Amino acid sequence: MTTFAVTGHMDLTDDTVDLVRSALDELLRPYADDSLVGVSCLAAGADSLFAEAVLAADGRLVAVIPSRDYRQRHVRGDHAPLFDRLLDAADEVVVLPYPSADREAFDAANAVLLERADRLVAVWNGEGPSGKGGGTADAVLAARELGLPVDVVWPEGAARR
Repeated sequence: MTTFAVTGHMDLTDDTVDLVRSALDELLRPYADDSLVGVSCLAAGADSLFAEAVLAADGRLVAVIPSRDYRQRHVRGDHAPLFDRLLDAADEVVVLPYPSADREAFDAANAVLLERADRLVAVWNGEGPSGKGGGTADAVLAARELGLPVDVVWPEGAARR
């Protein structure tokens, strides 16, 4: 069994979505027969693309929801139906005990992702931390400090909005 967690950019361009999804499918394909588990917060962009790729590879999806109000406060517009579909498809849903989706809740969710993972998938353009904390670069640095292997996915031609 191999457990992958995901971190990544939310603001992928429309063309990048297809590039990243193909790269994720290719990355996970060798693990499809190995009781693949994917751990994701199901956010728009990288998290949801990863969750879809895990399910497409017949993997088991674990959803980590940062707070009790996450769905109401942070899942908006056209992402809501996909979030709900992925949440329903998850074999396990972990809702963290925070009442509000704030920096503390997001940091705790990232910690849960890394605790559960054998590997981290980072849909990441390689830019350093913003200094605000909780971003993709921060998760990559934390994973590397823990000695967790990091698979960076950023196909040629990928871009952020």
